[in-house]
Amino acid sequence: MKRLTLLFCMAVAQGAIAETHEISRAELQDKIHAFWIGQLAGNYMGFPFESVYIDEPIPFDVDRYYTFEDDSELPVHRGDLRGYVPIFTAWIDGAFSDDDTDIEFTTLHAVEKYGLDITYPEITEVWKTHINRNIWVANRSARTLMDEGMLAPDTGKKENNRNWYQIDPQLVNEIWSAFYPGMVDKAVERAEWGARITNDDWGVHPTMAYAAMLSAAFFEDDVEKLVDIAIEATPNEGPFAEGIRDVVRWHKEHDDWRVTRKLMHDKYYRYSKDGYEAPVSVVSSLINGLAGVLAVLYGEGDFVKTVGIATSAGYDCDNQAATCGGLIGIMAGTEGIPDEFTRTFAKHRKWREPFNNRYVNITRDGLPVATPITEIAERITNIAEQAILENGGEKLERDGEVIFRIVN
Repeated sequence: MKRLTLLFCMAVAQGAIAETHEISRAELQDKIHAFWIGQLAGNYMGFPFESVYIDEPIPFDVDRYYTFEDDSELPVHRGDLRGYVPIFTAWIDGAFSDDDTDIEFTTLHAVEKYGLDITYPEITEVWKTHINRNIWVANRSARTLMDEGMLAPDTGKKENNRNWYQIDPQLVNEIWSAFYPGMVDKAVERAEWGARITNDDWGVHPTMAYAAMLSAAFFEDDVEKLVDIAIEATPNEGPFAEGIRDVVRWHKEHDDWRVTRKLMHDKYYRYSKDGYEAPVSVVSSLINGLAGVLAVLYGEGDFVKTVGIATSAGYDCDNQAATCGGLIGIMAGTEGIPDEFTRTFAKHRKWREPFNNRYVNITRDGLPVATPITEIAERITNIAEQAILENGGEKLERDGEVIFRIVN
């Protein structure tokens, strides 16, 4: 008996004993719905301040949507859509696509067509068909290389893509965590696969960290545990691995997120160690990835606080705000996202459903122009069901409800 007990403990420690969770189909779909609208809300909250605040954070804590009308002296975008978000959403009567969701929208269509085991040649063809504009840095470089005949993952390799370290993959691959809810290892594996379309080396590490957190968040609402899960899922090498551990330590030492933000900026915006210097960029996956982790820790699971810190921290802030918004959406469900961020924020519109249940695609060629957000959630849930069953899970019926038993 003692030997069996010892063997069991060793197996658990080594990860040989599978961890199982149960969730109803209705709750799973609600969390996926909240994931999508949480990303949208975070994107729009950070949009006016995108790449405006760098050396210092925004001097106040953002807790609502801002526009160019709020303060004539406030540094926000005025000459394009980013300064007009509530006005534009009211005009189109719903949510609009941006790169925080529209490449995931494309990935959804691609997985429906080719399956969860979609290959690099297949995803390259999908990109060439649908992703032709409104793309930047690493995505833009990868897409140009595709036009030159190169296939992913060569399109993300250092020797080919000069933007291999930029933020792109951590904001376009969260959907893999929704495809693999609670299946952290598989979510990380497929998110890394997606990240290598555009990035290389430590440039894919933030994507892996967020994939772990979002997948685990279907069953875990302790943000410190989520960050620990992210650390465990991320290779312990390179500046991001060092940085995420520093942010965790600083969070324990300082109650004020702005103190940690300064420490983080001073060390990692212009990172140099042992003769190696990470490329400096306001859209680097390093500094932005760490800013998102900071927001998750100090946000303490609250949607407004988390997304507000992600925005107020600055840099390419709409992206980490969107990722953090999606994360809290998964944790808290649709009820955890205040109505003022999804239904009543537009002065001239008060919608009955989040974003009027309407996702308007203005950026991706050859895909539907207007799609109900509930339909997007249902389609992702259908793929998640397939992933659950293909990875050792079960579909049960209990008290008239469909229940998924998920194995990680």
